[in-house]
Amino acid sequence: MSESEALQADQQVVVLTGVSGGGKTAAAKLFEDLGYRVVDNLPGELLRDFADLIATEPVRYARTAIVLDVRTGDVPLAFGAMRGALEGRGIRPVIIFLEARDDVLIRRFSETRHKHPLADERGIAASIDLERALLESVRAQADVVIDTSDLSLRELRERIFARLGDVQGSDRLAIQLISFGYKHGVPLEADLVLDVRFMKNPHYIETLRPKSGLTPEVREYVLGQPIAASFLARLHELLDLLVPAYVEEGKTRLTIAIGCTGGWHRSIVVAEELAAWLRERDFGPVSVFHRELER
Repeated sequence: MSESEALQADQQVVVLTGVSGGGKTAAAKLFEDLGYRVVDNLPGELLRDFADLIATEPVRYARTAIVLDVRTGDVPLAFGAMRGALEGRGIRPVIIFLEARDDVLIRRFSETRHKHPLADERGIAASIDLERALLESVRAQADVVIDTSDLSLRELRERIFARLGDVQGSDRLAIQLISFGYKHGVPLEADLVLDVRFMKNPHYIETLRPKSGLTPEVREYVLGQPIAASFLARLHELLDLLVPAYVEEGKTRLTIAIGCTGGWHRSIVVAEELAAWLRERDFGPVSVFHRELER
């Protein structure tokens, strides 16, 4: 390997993309604070040239974050040209896609008084729908998809850099488990959604109600139900089938959301049990995020 090739192998190039109002500006600032050279709102026709510049000057652009969204123009076309230019030079960028629920996006635009890039007489809700459609193919290629609807800046930072480490540290499938409560909404980034509300709810046991699924008492109550063992056994069979198939198709990330009513008991127990099994199977790096514990 030549010196130039060695330098390129050490480069870290991140593409921050996603819906307007999804948190790209905040994420870009996080990367900037870590010493990344952040480039935002570069015209689409210049992205391929910039990718060539990154590849030919690996010292100057050792750590680079590129913000790419609908302001660029034809996002799928610009994204494909830029990614192709980087990968053609031996640089695999990490694609991070940020999104949020429609009601959250509308509230954010209202609070900041910013205009949606696609806004016209169609209105904000229709603009959001159009943007999601335009970015659908880019989202499908992302290594990391994060729903920022209920995340603080600290939580966003933790989620981004935990997942960034998973992607950069392995060429295998990075698996993320998210426990959640249905009454707070289903995580947008989920590839698979599992509903465990069929299990008996510890909420109705007075001594268990204030305790989370991370405590031994709640774990014993949930896993002590006969249906829990049957469910996990069948889930293991399903994932033994699906994970190798995802890898074969070139998928680099899999997000599994596990939900119960409040996201405090059953979903947490099942997520932790599934994470332990996945780590034993050594499919790839596994991370767990208990969304409602932060509420």
